[in-house]
Amino acid sequence: MDGHPWTDTDCSRQGKPLAPLSLGDLESPLLSGSNGGTPLSTPSSADPLSRERSHLASSRAALRAMREDVESLDISDVTANWVNAEVLARQIDERIKALADLSDTPLFFGRLDYLHAVGAEQAEGAEGERFYIGRRHVHDADGDPMVIDWRAPVSQPFYRASKKAPMDIALRRRFGYTGGDLTAYEDEHLSDPAEAARTSKLLQQEIERPRVGPMRDIVATIQPEQDEIVRSGLGGTVCVQGGPGTGKTAVGLHRVAYLLYAHRERLARTGTLVIGPNRSFLHYIEQVLPALGELAVRQATVDDLVAHVEVRGADDAAAAVVKGDARMAEVLRRAVRSHVTMPTEPVVVVRGSRRWRVPAYELEGVVGELLDRDIRYGAARDALPQRIAHAVLVQMERSGEAPDDRVQDAVARNPAVKAAVKAIWPPVEPAKLVLRLLTDADFLALHAAGLLTEDEQKAILWAKPVRSVKSAKWSAADAVLIDEATDLVQRTHSLGHVVLDEAQDLSPMQYRAVGRRCTTGSATVLGDLAQGTTPWATRSWQEALGHLGKTDAVVEELTAGFRVPTDVITYASRLLPHIAPGLTPVASVRENPGFFEVREVCGAGEVVAACAELLRNEGSTGLIAADARIPALTEALAAAGLAHLAPGEETTRETRLTLVPASLAKGLEYDYVVLDEPRAVVDGEPDERTGLRRLYVALTRAVSGLIVTHAAPLPAEL
Repeated sequence: MDGHPWTDTDCSRQGKPLAPLSLGDLESPLLSGSNGGTPLSTPSSADPLSRERSHLASSRAALRAMREDVESLDISDVTANWVNAEVLARQIDERIKALADLSDTPLFFGRLDYLHAVGAEQAEGAEGERFYIGRRHVHDADGDPMVIDWRAPVSQPFYRASKKAPMDIALRRRFGYTGGDLTAYEDEHLSDPAEAARTSKLLQQEIERPRVGPMRDIVATIQPEQDEIVRSGLGGTVCVQGGPGTGKTAVGLHRVAYLLYAHRERLARTGTLVIGPNRSFLHYIEQVLPALGELAVRQATVDDLVAHVEVRGADDAAAAVVKGDARMAEVLRRAVRSHVTMPTEPVVVVRGSRRWRVPAYELEGVVGELLDRDIRYGAARDALPQRIAHAVLVQMERSGEAPDDRVQDAVARNPAVKAAVKAIWPPVEPAKLVLRLLTDADFLALHAAGLLTEDEQKAILWAKPVRSVKSAKWSAADAVLIDEATDLVQRTHSLGHVVLDEAQDLSPMQYRAVGRRCTTGSATVLGDLAQGTTPWATRSWQEALGHLGKTDAVVEELTAGFRVPTDVITYASRLLPHIAPGLTPVASVRENPGFFEVREVCGAGEVVAACAELLRNEGSTGLIAADARIPALTEALAAAGLAHLAPGEETTRETRLTLVPASLAKGLEYDYVVLDEPRAVVDGEPDERTGLRRLYVALTRAVSGLIVTHAAPLPAEL
């Protein structure tokens, strides 16, 4: 370290993100070979910090030149029509905005000095190269890179090189910034055996930097075990089990960014999707991918995916558990297929003066074959008239005629054939089918026989009759059933890659709904079994991956905690033997032990006073409480004149306090947390185990300090 103080503003949120554009002549090729590095022998009489500042200034100038090059493009003679001209003009405009010089956003955060030329034979005396690692690619007038995208292969040693495995790196340099100004650097001489391995101070300070605003990227702090997951291939599904503060959400988001870099054309065609547990969580993470230059990734909740009907009702726990059980998939499959009726009458097709008769036994064979193939109900229904028409054409050919495909299509549209198809294989409306299952006890009993018990059937039957799909008060679990039925009728579109976060709270039927969105693609599944807070919470990742349809997924476990201080995670880990026996406790790797205190209080006034105390520190503060206590705490905060936000609202320098119901705390983080009444958090859940898991979540939201306040006795487990 050069003795310079190191602080940083949030690099992920300043201005608009720098997004790649699918125009080959507007961006340099991705660097993966040996060309373009800066020779290590570049002479300079300036001190190291001045040289680095000079390179930063030159890089900014190069970025401005890149922008000017795009602004000067003349597309008047390169487009075939006005539509193409509009599309290209819009893309160029987006590229111009993306190439803006953001003064508060460092262009690079690290440097790698290679011992040898990248990609060249490592002959003795070969000249090495220097690469600056940043959030995006910047090149000079000759096309040589001045800053390398963190996702490029040549950047990988920045995250993985070590004294034991230096990966041909002589020196790794990390930079510190104040605002957008480069103010410090720190070197690791990986090839020098005399220099002992040590913890990076800049890395620690970046990890522990106060949080204000939404989640930011971690490109400067990705650890080797995280980088292995981030850079794993597109073809395989990865499941990441990670305790609080291990960075699993950030790893999942950076994996998307990496896959879009490495497989951009393929994923541009097939699409990507990030699925979170609720809107507050999605709002919290929504700036990470744009900050990495990726704007085309859709974000949604599971409820968004299955929004076939308006959800206006709610299930009790017993009904929700049954509706979320994987056995419901077979109940629905039986119900859908029950609409098929075996033919008892022949089909007679009249064409001109001739009549062609397809007997009932032959029709039965066609229907049986389609059922045996077990294809989608709608696809089989579309195939049936063509199969009947084919049987007619066979008879025509035997009689000496020579019909072609047009004749077959005409026969398939014949009124007699259409009437037969309607009778044998009638159309099915998924919502109406599910409504009948939930309101018709006999229909449900017929198709749930041997699958659901009588008590389970009673649990999901609606007490009152419903006239129509529109008037029904559908629950979230009902919408998932409708999505399953919809897929039985018509195949769901599959994406190239799906990231599923906080997966431990999904039901088997919800896993199936997500799995349908990536049947031909891959997935990144993120979660923590200890934080499952639903009655149907995941019991094992192997079981969950089976419901997702990804049984060959690789399960990785992250146990190094980068966010939660040692004292806080140690206290919260007291709950692990009771909520997730067998899981490895998170081991905090932070040097700062954090602030932790348990206080017995007399009322809401002292809770508010604890919040005011923490607000004297820099960063964000969260007041987490049982949902039932939120109204009283809202009044207490108002009486004390403390402004606060709701979960998902962006904290600012002026308003840094967020009042968080315990049910919405999952996935969020704050520099400081006041946790109000742990006993009330536990009692607010249907059972003790779920309540303790909810408490575990609430205890682990703090990044720098935690105050636990209570008037009632603490849970015995604490």
